Amino acid sequence: MRVPSEMFRFTTGERAEPYVAILHAFGEANERLETALGLDDVRSRLRSVGWLDPLDDQDLIDALGSLRGWGLLDVTQNHAENYRTADEYERRNIQYSLTRRGEAALAGVVHAMGVLASTGALQTAVLDAIADRLGELAANLGDPAAPDRRVFSTLVELEGNLEALRSNTKQFNGELQRLLRTEGADQDTFREVKAATVAYLQEFTTNLEQRTHAIAHRIAMVEGHGVPLLHHRALLGAELPPAAGEDAEVAWLELRRARWEGLRAWFLPVDGSTPRAEQLFAVSRRAIIALLQVLDRITESRRRSTSATADFRELARWFAAAPSEEDLHLLWATAFGFGSARHAHLAHADPELVSSSAGWSEAPPVEVSALLRSAGRTERFSRTGRVRDVAAVKAVRAERARAERAALKAAWDRLDTGGGIQLSRFAQLEHEVLERLLELLGRALSTAPDRHGVHRTTTGDGRVEILLTPPREHREHAVIRSPRGEFISPDYDVEIRTPGGRATRPREAEAG
Repeated sequence: MRVPSEMFRFTTGERAEPYVAILHAFGEANERLETALGLDDVRSRLRSVGWLDPLDDQDLIDALGSLRGWGLLDVTQNHAENYRTADEYERRNIQYSLTRRGEAALAGVVHAMGVLASTGALQTAVLDAIADRLGELAANLGDPAAPDRRVFSTLVELEGNLEALRSNTKQFNGELQRLLRTEGADQDTFREVKAATVAYLQEFTTNLEQRTHAIAHRIAMVEGHGVPLLHHRALLGAELPPAAGEDAEVAWLELRRARWEGLRAWFLPVDGSTPRAEQLFAVSRRAIIALLQVLDRITESRRRSTSATADFRELARWFAAAPSEEDLHLLWATAFGFGSARHAHLAHADPELVSSSAGWSEAPPVEVSALLRSAGRTERFSRTGRVRDVAAVKAVRAERARAERAALKAAWDRLDTGGGIQLSRFAQLEHEVLERLLELLGRALSTAPDRHGVHRTTTGDGRVEILLTPPREHREHAVIRSPRGEFISPDYDVEIRTPGGRATRPREAEAG
């Protein structure tokens, strides 16, 4: 994208203001479908755009000539008019009009000034509009009777909404990053702006993922009908002029494909990368966290009555006002918490061997415990405590373990079916045995059935296996009684196998 060297030369220099005003006059004339202006027309248009400074004919002609030299204006002669005098011929024969480069230069200046004057925004309504337009495109492509003009107009609206989303998002992100770096002088206003920004971001991120997923789903719906079909029908509905030729159609289709790829980059990338909408969500979340941290720092600074710098300055004033050196030492010890050495009270093993008048450098060293520095006390050595006799405790625990193993083996032997039976045959059980049965049933029902519908599982040690088959239709419920209550369940077909279990079914007396 190489910009012509003299395309924006009119915006610089001493005569930049009249040059810009003249181009704005031609732009306003184009909006009124007036493509060519004479000298008097240019002067009247200058007044309508707000240029009120005096400008004689020669200065105006020189300015128009400069713009023509830069390729922004074109000069033609009006041979269709009837001129009564030579002066009228000179003023009305020459007409000026904007060239293609002039229109582009004026559009660039207008856009640049609009960006400077505008503010970015995060608008959920734009996301909803994109989703709606995609839904309409999918419906129109699925209906061969839908007019091609409607496909074209919907596609143009979709591209306009996407461009609004892109431009507003980029501008808002730039303003947001500048806000994060700004430290306002007025903390009240600064805090209000950042708090309002946090609320704005939180409102935007609410349901953002659902909106982006809905847009991605509708993009896939449109692509299911075919993007080439979409662009072909939109080209027919665009009704380009015949004079444009095939090159214009190829350029038009290429622009449509590029904008569709831009739409996919935002919501459904082809390469499987992260969509820009999700990146926008991540940026918003990080900005919310950063702004909340800044607000916390502002609030914390308000809570503190002073700062570390102010504390040290006040301490320096106290030192300067201290009356004596002893007061300076006392102030130092009080401010920084320094005190006497804690090991100074330690004595030698035999204090009588060392004279009390001996100096520190002459006396032998005293061993200082490392615990004194970490805990503020020295070790105290005393007689070792007696070791407790735990033989009785071990015997009690061993006997308890044997009893539990015996009870568990008895419960498994009681539950061993020796083959498949109905659950209702366990008519009455001890409560401990019923708890083991319920544990097995729970383990079996928590596993997925095989292709025959059988639930198969084992205990944690793998020694006991249970096979559970759903009951047949029209079978009554199984009722198992225990001393503490009743257990009612569907009458499953159950088979419980234990190591060394019996090979026959339980006797009727045991089951009933």
